[in-house]
Amino acid sequence: MARTILIWALVLAAGAFVLQWLEAQYLLRVFPREAYVGLIGLGFALGGLWVGWRISHRPPAPAAPLAPDSLGLTGQERKVLAELAAGRSNKEIARALGLSPNTVKTHLANLYAKLEVTRRTQALNRAREAGLIP
Repeated sequence: MARTILIWALVLAAGAFVLQWLEAQYLLRVFPREAYVGLIGLGFALGGLWVGWRISHRPPAPAAPLAPDSLGLTGQERKVLAELAAGRSNKEIARALGLSPNTVKTHLANLYAKLEVTRRTQALNRAREAGLIP
């Protein structure tokens, strides 16, 4: 942490020095006004590109592992999840478990919320990670 603070302090100090130098050169009218505007604009553009590159190249944070018991899945939701893992559609799951298709949709919505996902494939991947299905 101290290293990062030191690096940024040096970068900011160098930037302040360059701006002061440019201001002195401007007051002495060494270069035309457009040259100073162009140099400052170029500096900010390069700084923005560098910051954008640093932000976009951060590795994604690993997903927190789920504990199967902490999810609070009901028995019926576990059955629906098992049928989902078998590759069945909502209607097929409803027939197999003796439920209405709307009830299956409700159980799936609850599963998605508990697994913190939005799609079937994501739900299956998270369930495998948590050890809920093989």
